[in-house]
Amino acid sequence: MFVDQVTVEVQAGKGGDGMVAFRHEKFVPFGGPAGGDGGRGGSIVFYVDEGLRTLMDFRYQRHFKAKAGGNGQGKSMYGRKAEDMRVAVPAGTTVTDADTHELIGDLTEPGQELVVARGGRGGRGNIHFVSPKNTAPEIAENGEPGVHRYVQLELKVLADVGLVGFPSVGKSTLLSVVTQAKPKIAAYQFTTLVPNLGMVQLDDGSDFVMADLPGLIEGASTGVGLGIQFLRHVERTRVILHLVEMDPDSGREPLADYHQIRQELATYDDTILQRPQLVVATKLDLPGAKERFAAFKQALLAEGVQAADIFEISSITHTGVQQLMRATAQALKTAPVFAPKSQSDRAEYTYEAPTDAVHVERDADGVFILSGEKLEKTFKMANLDHDDGVVRFARQLRRLGVDDALRAAGAKQGDLVAIDDFTFEFVE
Repeated sequence: MFVDQVTVEVQAGKGGDGMVAFRHEKFVPFGGPAGGDGGRGGSIVFYVDEGLRTLMDFRYQRHFKAKAGGNGQGKSMYGRKAEDMRVAVPAGTTVTDADTHELIGDLTEPGQELVVARGGRGGRGNIHFVSPKNTAPEIAENGEPGVHRYVQLELKVLADVGLVGFPSVGKSTLLSVVTQAKPKIAAYQFTTLVPNLGMVQLDDGSDFVMADLPGLIEGASTGVGLGIQFLRHVERTRVILHLVEMDPDSGREPLADYHQIRQELATYDDTILQRPQLVVATKLDLPGAKERFAAFKQALLAEGVQAADIFEISSITHTGVQQLMRATAQALKTAPVFAPKSQSDRAEYTYEAPTDAVHVERDADGVFILSGEKLEKTFKMANLDHDDGVVRFARQLRRLGVDDALRAAGAKQGDLVAIDDFTFEFVE
């Protein structure tokens, strides 16, 4: 099965907790703080694996969770950093945030890597909180939470040349003739249900990757048939071979088919028609096909299509095939490179620090519920096992404006306040 789009959940590892510890040494005040820092949590890293061709593996595993960092230890020892979780994807995979649709990265080169969820940093141990007023602090931080998100993976096949045209015009047959690919070939529409790729190697030493892109019919760009599923694969191609059949008994009009396919391509992505495009008349071995081609060619010339960009072939007798491949290789030498539609339409992902905004709501029981990105992160990193840590957390809340926000919401002395699963009394 060819899978080219999937959404997965990624959870980076939490940082290790910092340690509250003391060393009992002579001439060191109060034994001296000696709590080490926690280790960084593991990140989720996607990398290109040349052996993969589809996103099939993600149908069976859609949740990826990295390990947490090790906790800090006594004697100022740091916790162990967690191993990153590395996930293989095929070349041509675009990664976007499933909620914001921001582009996180585009993986196209062998060995290329992309961090899609960064592990949390380790919490600081009490060796970092020494001050002249508190030479033996019982303060430490818990590890920072790792990034959790849903990401969408979209595969756009990496092919230099794309074969487009209505079903059964001979795309798969041409691919099988000029490459070692073995696509399914039959005399009915929609024989090809997935993109097929093959490597074309010419006598002069030049080579390129060709893809048979299925499913284009009228309305494909708006979701009719299979086209909307596979039009994305045209985005990376640099040269288009537009195949039009000349079979007199097909019941189709070549010029109308030619215009319709161009319309579907332009509707999906207007940059596609800016790429070099060779018009290929197929099935010239059939009776009456040459006469039909002559009329078709004259119509194209009248519309401004260059004669050098019009070819006639028969994949059965191989007539004109080598000439077409040489012209294709020549067109590739000067063909521009276009960014995929999704890459040009979506903003590049950038890290944004948590906002300071504090939100207060009151539930049916009268408890004031606090929320906010920075507030929740501060709570998760607060170590409340020691009095010093509780006092530090209270100061952090005040600096974030929690006291003022609660008063504005009508909180009085003794009212209950909740942050996540932690509940405390409001004290003026």
